Amino acid sequence: MWSVPWARCRSRLMATMSCMPKKLTAGHLQDGFPFSPKQTHPPEYVREYLHLRSRIDYIAAQMRLRHRAQKAFHDYMDEHGFVQINTPILTTNDCEGAGEVFRAQPDSDNLLKQMARPNVPQDQSYFDSKVFLTVSGQLHLEAMSYGLGNTYTLAPAFRAENSKSPLHLAEFYMFEAELVHMERLDSLSAFIERMLKEITKQLLSNSAADLEFCQRKAQGNEANLELTWLKVPWQTLTYDEALTIILANREHFKTAVNADEGFSKEQELFLVAHCGAPVFVVDWPAKQKPFYMKISRENPTQVHALDLLMPTVGELCGGSLRESDAQLLSQHSQIPKHLAWYVELRKYGGVPTGGFGIGFERYLQLLTGVKNIRDVIPFPRYPHSCKM
Repeated sequence: MWSVPWARCRSRLMATMSCMPKKLTAGHLQDGFPFSPKQTHPPEYVREYLHLRSRIDYIAAQMRLRHRAQKAFHDYMDEHGFVQINTPILTTNDCEGAGEVFRAQPDSDNLLKQMARPNVPQDQSYFDSKVFLTVSGQLHLEAMSYGLGNTYTLAPAFRAENSKSPLHLAEFYMFEAELVHMERLDSLSAFIERMLKEITKQLLSNSAADLEFCQRKAQGNEANLELTWLKVPWQTLTYDEALTIILANREHFKTAVNADEGFSKEQELFLVAHCGAPVFVVDWPAKQKPFYMKISRENPTQVHALDLLMPTVGELCGGSLRESDAQLLSQHSQIPKHLAWYVELRKYGGVPTGGFGIGFERYLQLLTGVKNIRDVIPFPRYPHSCKM
């Protein structure tokens, strides 16, 4: 078991307290200050004061751990020869094709009128087209990978979902990677498993105090730095195999089992428990996945895609081999009309690629056991709440 330097933990917490106003650290609370040092405040209450909550010990520990985790991801990718790409926030793409995008346009009607052009709707006059906040940097990574080799990004992403789930945010961070010469899905899953295990072990080494403190706060003084999923081989099931297991145990679920819609979180966690380890679910029905995923040549109803299911959070990662055949890609029924450039990447020669995306905040939830994703990001944005 990993030992925890409590003296270091205490010194960090004291350092956090030393940043607070002197009157507060001396115990003389200023009028209106919402946090009492002798009282434990529930996360929902603390969340009402985003501008002040960094003064709460477990939030400060979460932010330090977040910083270390970002650095660990960057260091790992740099050591393995990946090139970091700053993918754009503003884009004309809806990468996932789900329509869950935020529109971006100037708020000034006068500016839009000044920039108006013939045959362009006035609300689109700034860019001459509809523009959105990005849902993923994947397509841009692919464009860079054809010239640079392996690439990655750790950047904000945005989803306009009417969800109050403790696993969803309107603005969150995505770690995405694109690997060249990737022709086998098991090679991609092996890279993901190796990367996540090594990065997590690094965090256990350099952030054990903050990690255990966060776990104890989230789980009622229970902490488990052993993280058993680090020590076992991760399992692989085909989608059909996973569906058979779920159907055979459907009486255990509160959520409906629908073969055409994938798995609910409850069902994902059941698969993890059933296998006794994290699970890669592979070879998905093509109709459930986006246009860019490689169609199986042996069974065109399937694509070479994977979802990684983990304890606590369910789906942590999604990935696939990318369709390399320009003709098949251009004929796909779901490909947006304005993505001719994406098809053109294959036209001038290229290499087989594959890639994946990991929700960074979900990874932090996996480590700490924090139940609500709004408490592992500094300034959470979600339906009916965009403060500061």
